[in-house]
Amino acid sequence: MTDVISPDELENMLSGQNPLRVLDVRRRSDIQEDPSMIPGAEWKDPEAVDTWGNELGEKEVVIYCVRGGSVSKATQEKLREYTIKARYIEGGFEAWKKLGKPTSKR
Repeated sequence: MTDVISPDELENMLSGQNPLRVLDVRRRSDIQEDPSMIPGAEWKDPEAVDTWGNELGEKEVVIYCVRGGSVSKATQEKLREYTIKARYIEGGFEAWKKLGKPTSKR
């Protein structure tokens, strides 16, 4: 499994039968600036990954931050310490929106 997933791949997976957990790990300030998110995603504070990281269970996890950079990578590394298979969206939430993918309000 690769570390990244494209917005198109994620959209296809969300429309399928694959049990998948999507986590919005944007910083609190980024969420306040843009409260929209990928439908079905849940926000998790990236600063508190040690608190929630071991509670994710067995589902495949896809995470995203604003641009698919340092926040996603740092969160992914932490999740791996809990043996959770996590990928992040290439280009982050900005790439998702730029491609016209659906969003919802928190």
